[in-house]
Amino acid sequence: MTQQRIKFQYRVIDQRAGQDQPPLLAVSIHHGVVRRDLLTDDLPRAEDLSNYKLCEPGDIVLNRMRAFQGAIGISRQRGIVSPDYLVLRPGPDVDARYLHHLFRSTWFVGEMVSRLRGIGNTENGAVRTPRINAEDLGDIPVCLPPLTEQRRIADFLDAETGRIDQLVNNQKQVVALLEDRVRCEILQIVGKSRLVHPGGTKITPIRRLLSKLQRATIATDEVVTAFRDGQVTTRIARRSEGYTLTGSIEPQGQGVLVGDVVVHGLDGFAGAIGDSEAVGNCSPVYHVCTPIDGGSSTFYGCLLRVLAVDGYLGLFASSTRERAVDFRSWELFGNIPVPQVDPEIQHEIGESVVRIRPLREKVTLFNERLAERRQALITAAVTGQIDVTTAHPRLPASEGVCT
Repeated sequence: MTQQRIKFQYRVIDQRAGQDQPPLLAVSIHHGVVRRDLLTDDLPRAEDLSNYKLCEPGDIVLNRMRAFQGAIGISRQRGIVSPDYLVLRPGPDVDARYLHHLFRSTWFVGEMVSRLRGIGNTENGAVRTPRINAEDLGDIPVCLPPLTEQRRIADFLDAETGRIDQLVNNQKQVVALLEDRVRCEILQIVGKSRLVHPGGTKITPIRRLLSKLQRATIATDEVVTAFRDGQVTTRIARRSEGYTLTGSIEPQGQGVLVGDVVVHGLDGFAGAIGDSEAVGNCSPVYHVCTPIDGGSSTFYGCLLRVLAVDGYLGLFASSTRERAVDFRSWELFGNIPVPQVDPEIQHEIGESVVRIRPLREKVTLFNERLAERRQALITAAVTGQIDVTTAHPRLPASEGVCT
């Protein structure tokens, strides 16, 4: 096979939408190219989408800022994407699926990282606005096999990665089902309260149930973050996404202990609320609280998160900004009325949540192994390290994990 720069295997498409307004698409690290409204309810940053790029079925779309993290996919429908994305149309001698797998291989990702334009280091997340330019991407040298071999490799990887993805989804669904049961219990409590029925159970301001702490910073380098999925833990304990940066000049302004109720003053509306599972320091933009009534921190974390995700807390916001609702004022947030729940019931629900957490952690670790296996399989197939006609990949054993 002859080595040549990859730009000869596709065309860069830069056709703008104008008055043509097909569905707005986005590139997700985990889901590929999908309709944007399936990923978020946030409005597009631009009201006028006429400058957005058109893409057609079979085009490969890259988020230039996150392509090295896996934000690459094949569009399955006609749509428009951010003008900052790259839209690539494979040539007649290239299978789009093969090219997509190649782009996501460890080898190719390494080539992209070495060509990123930005400030800092991607390994510690310090790069500001990292981007892969079309010219730099196109200069990566590759050796593509014949089209028939590309299709054979793509068929193999589609089948095997599909099996892995399905197993990952099955694991997540079991945990999600258990968490939904807790959510239903909380919604029943809300439904029986005066938030819904005038004659229901009592409601009271948050400040009468939770006391806002003024704790000094703790002697540790651990940074505690409230993630949008409701987990409050250190950033090092999990992926570095799913939270909003505060822009504070003092990002570690107060100490957090295990069991504190933590509310993100700007991102809480989107679910960044919960009880802390770790010790560390967090930004002053957070509210760090403890129950006054002898109740359960875990329960209050869940209650507030449910009320946030369902849109209730946002009704009381005095101001909003892009992708956030401003609740940095405790006087404002603390006066929001919520159901008053017997501490015994709080602890029962809180204990249910605590019992789920070890399973969630086990599933997370198992799925990380699957993700590593998936990446290794893609890399081995597109670089010729395995013969896909004879390979029989084996998945990690799932004993002890939900199946």
